[in-house]
Amino acid sequence: MLNQGLTYMASSKTKAVNAKPSDSGEDFPPFPHKHLLGISQLNQYDIINLLDRAQSMAPISRQPRKTLPTLSGKTQINLFFENSTRTQASFEIAGKRLGALVLNMSVKTSSVSKGETLIDTATNLNAMQPDVIVVRHGSAGAVELLSQKVGCSVINAGDGTHEHPTQALLDALTIRRHKNRLAGLTVAICGDIANSRVARSNLLLLGALNVRTRVIAPQTLLPAGIEKLCTEVYTNMEEGLAGADVVMMLRLQRERAGEIMTPSIREYYRFYGLDAQKFAHAKPDAIVMHPGPMNRGVEIDPAIADGPASVITDQVEMGVAVRMAVLDALIDNGEQSHE
Repeated sequence: MLNQGLTYMASSKTKAVNAKPSDSGEDFPPFPHKHLLGISQLNQYDIINLLDRAQSMAPISRQPRKTLPTLSGKTQINLFFENSTRTQASFEIAGKRLGALVLNMSVKTSSVSKGETLIDTATNLNAMQPDVIVVRHGSAGAVELLSQKVGCSVINAGDGTHEHPTQALLDALTIRRHKNRLAGLTVAICGDIANSRVARSNLLLLGALNVRTRVIAPQTLLPAGIEKLCTEVYTNMEEGLAGADVVMMLRLQRERAGEIMTPSIREYYRFYGLDAQKFAHAKPDAIVMHPGPMNRGVEIDPAIADGPASVITDQVEMGVAVRMAVLDALIDNGEQSHE
């Protein structure tokens, strides 16, 4: 619902986007959705609700005792049809820090590997009465299909090249914490735009929050209709980075892009790898982000990835906070709907 987020008047929008979470201990507004399938389902205030919840969760990870009883007695199933390290671990830690019973299902050793369909898997999992299922799947739309077959909440942890909503939320939270605002910033997203669910979710979210966005990529790695996401399109790295507040690099997904759509690694790095010379075109206080995994020396210079402008490890930390917030919001919504 990108257009819905863009229809608010500028003054009220800026106030909402840059609002900080209340320190008064007040409850957050109820989250109005049963599932989190994509940023496209959210309006501006839904996004701010989740960001503020995540902001309140962030300090928990740095406390000596890191668990809360919030989801005690609840069951969370992580169902990943694609390999994942950071995202699956982040959801597992998030659930356990809220007191949930977390089950990680290995698809390679499950009945799926024996020919069971996605719908059969959903039906069988639903019979176990979980409270939330976190799903990653290689096909766009698969997570939404599964959500229609179960009675509990479903969270999209990435479906094909479609969306990755919690990644966009954690990116926005990281930016807000470092820049103290979102509205009015310029964010440049660079790399394999065509094959990136992260890029799509970020463009939807940032556009809804009045952030100026740019995408930078070779023509072969720009999807058709990218302009419909209300973003500026560049094929020249230096021009696209000029005056940017945030530089978000993306992994070159050669397994999806194929050899024809991508140049050699050397040529790609020469024109689109983030090094000191290119980064100098951004603002002096610009920050560097990457959703991971990084290909050092392909899309980013190790000196930049590990340098003072990098907030990549902060993104990982905020990932836990965002996923705690999403789990809490969805399960809390489910409890209220049954009252």
